[in-house]
Amino acid sequence: MSLQAAVWLVIVLALVGANLPFINQRWLAVLPARGGVKPLWGRLLELALFYFLVGAVALALEAHLGQIYPQRWEFYAVTASMFATLAFPGFVWRYLVRR
Repeated sequence: MSLQAAVWLVIVLALVGANLPFINQRWLAVLPARGGVKPLWGRLLELALFYFLVGAVALALEAHLGQIYPQRWEFYAVTASMFATLAFPGFVWRYLVRR
């Protein structure tokens, strides 16, 4: 896999993973929620889980393409902020759009 394809794969996975907790009513997109509705704390917990899952895929791709560069806390603060920003469309659709 080329570097450019790996970058686009991580971006698409991050976009899907950030919005997935907000666009469905299933736990981890597999198990049905009790009562048919997931609470906000559950969605935020899933968001954190998907952040780490996408990060693990990105780390595996980086290891496959070359040497893994060590990161400090600033990197994780920026990527968590970017992941939360990518989740904005799903959050707006779930909680702010009038039905």
